[in-house]
Amino acid sequence: MTHPVNSSPLLKPFFLETPDGGVSHLRRRRHTLPASEFRNLNPQDAISVFEIEREAFVSVSGECPLTLDEVLNFLGQCPELSLGWFEEGQLVAFIIGSGWNKDRLAQEAMTQHVPDTTTVHIHVLSVHRHCRLQGKGSILLWRYLQYLRCVPGLRRALLICEEFLVPFYRKAGFKEMGPSAISVANMCFQEMEYTLGGQAYARRSSGC
Repeated sequence: MTHPVNSSPLLKPFFLETPDGGVSHLRRRRHTLPASEFRNLNPQDAISVFEIEREAFVSVSGECPLTLDEVLNFLGQCPELSLGWFEEGQLVAFIIGSGWNKDRLAQEAMTQHVPDTTTVHIHVLSVHRHCRLQGKGSILLWRYLQYLRCVPGLRRALLICEEFLVPFYRKAGFKEMGPSAISVANMCFQEMEYTLGGQAYARRSSGC
């Protein structure tokens, strides 16, 4: 299921260009980068990913969903199940997923990637601290789910989240499956499921 990260036939590059007329040479060089770009992540992005994740989660729960080694592992094994949002070359938000092959998530799903399955486990969605409260999390999740709908063989996405995040994912089209069997540092989670063949978040033209 893995294919080249920067040339995925399913993830069409998306750019928001800005005019650069009348700007200095330095600013013109900066604007050679796309103002906004969505693409699959790769191991070279791991440090930026982990820095955003650590700042977002450690201050709240004291735990990161993924260690740096786990980030490197997933971006090496299944980069096609990740998505990053870059602005002028800088990572501002990301999602990392992996393959899973059971009806419900189990503790081993936190560190394993199972290839060639119909289920994606969404490990983490995180937004840079300077870009929060701007709707970027919702936009990135919408784009990621649209992308997954175009990946042959995928049928659903699973995740676990704390109770206060249930309304956010419910609004995106996820349905509650009940309490998760997974525990991290004595925290309890709800498990949620998104059916990739459903109509939630569907466009008239999906671009698939």
